[in-house]
Amino acid sequence: MKIRVAWIGKTKDPAIQALTAEYLKRLCAYSQLEPLALGSEPALRKLAARTSNRPPCTLVLLDSRGKQFSSEEFARFLDEQQNHASQPLIFAVGPANGFSDQARKAASLLLSLGKMTLPHELARVVLLEQLYRAFTILKGHPYHLGH
Repeated sequence: MKIRVAWIGKTKDPAIQALTAEYLKRLCAYSQLEPLALGSEPALRKLAARTSNRPPCTLVLLDSRGKQFSSEEFARFLDEQQNHASQPLIFAVGPANGFSDQARKAASLLLSLGKMTLPHELARVVLLEQLYRAFTILKGHPYHLGH
């Protein structure tokens, strides 16, 4: 299954760029992952929209009001999506002010990384790390256990 990780806005901070690149590199061993920097929320909605020539996607928006998973629960969610869903999976990190009500209504899942507020660029890095952690959990790799 193809996984897309989309974010709105350009990344200027070299530290965020480096961490993003590092986790994207690590994730290549586990999944076909496509990073997408988008210019706006409407561009994301267009990407996720159902069209006649492609299947609908499962859109997961990062949102503070969303569902919280443990790392193990997130791994199970990812496993279920890989094994039972035929749609592409898109994880999206919004702009600094968050997603609109329209975008939240279009999402298949609202996912919260926790109760604390994170800058959207840091949230992207945390999401990528949790995707990597989920794959290592599913593959029985010792990364998750700190070995």
